[in-house]
Amino acid sequence: MEEIRLYFVSEFGISPPDWDIFSSKLTLHHYSKKSVLLNKGEVENHLSFVEKGIVRLYIPQEDGDLTFGFVFGGAFVSAYDSFITQTPAEYVVETITDTVLWQLNYKDLQEVYASSAIGNLIGRKASEELFLKKSKRELSLLRDSAEQRYLNLFEERPELIRQIPLKYIASYIGITPQALSRIRKRIS
Repeated sequence: MEEIRLYFVSEFGISPPDWDIFSSKLTLHHYSKKSVLLNKGEVENHLSFVEKGIVRLYIPQEDGDLTFGFVFGGAFVSAYDSFITQTPAEYVVETITDTVLWQLNYKDLQEVYASSAIGNLIGRKASEELFLKKSKRELSLLRDSAEQRYLNLFEERPELIRQIPLKYIASYIGITPQALSRIRKRIS
């Protein structure tokens, strides 16, 4: 829990009393590789902070999954649209590696909002972080070539990208695994 506390101190300047309120609502969860955190059609009930690991968000399809997000350690993950509307998710949230999450459920987050000075700031920061990731991805899909999208992903977390199967990376950047293989060959 120390890693998440340090994150909240550096990002929000959280006071000890506010940290006590917030941390009392967090639960630690360890997930093995390929654990489904949320299935399509389920309602997201958690806002999670990834302490360690990689999480993938994807739309399951018969002819291959459409990966649209990766979340690495030190960031929030959630099927956030489902979380804030409390309606069924349109996609799956799954771990790619062994993953450690600190989770806060919807009801407890509402209590944190109501009972601490920092609660709304934490909620806003989490939603801003998730929105910026979504916006960055959308802009990249519209503006960048597949090769540039691959390089951008590789630049973000080169030490972790090696842990993501190439078929997921290909899906994320919107190409086939064979096209990704050609890109990788060209830039090496």
